Amino acid sequence: MVGYSHNKEDQLRRLRRIEGQVRGLQRMVDDDKYCIDILTQVSAATSALQSVAISLLEDHLAHCVAEATVKGGPEAEAKVKEASEAIARLVRS
Repeated sequence: MVGYSHNKEDQLRRLRRIEGQVRGLQRMVDDDKYCIDILTQVSAATSALQSVAISLLEDHLAHCVAEATVKGGPEAEAKVKEASEAIARLVRS
């Protein structure tokens, strides 16, 4: 079972909304809308994706990493390393 299973529908709803935002961006470019208006919408879509990422990371830490640390051993070390690498990727983006 994955860590986000308890709010999977919420995550899917948020991702569908973001998908709609991206389609809207395509229409804006196709319709030659003002650059700043497009950039504003890109920023909104980026923030929405970051929000999803943070939510998934929280679920991963609360479920997958916490479960692995209770068990201990190499699996726990691997899960903590994996989470640290995911956080580093999010910070860089």
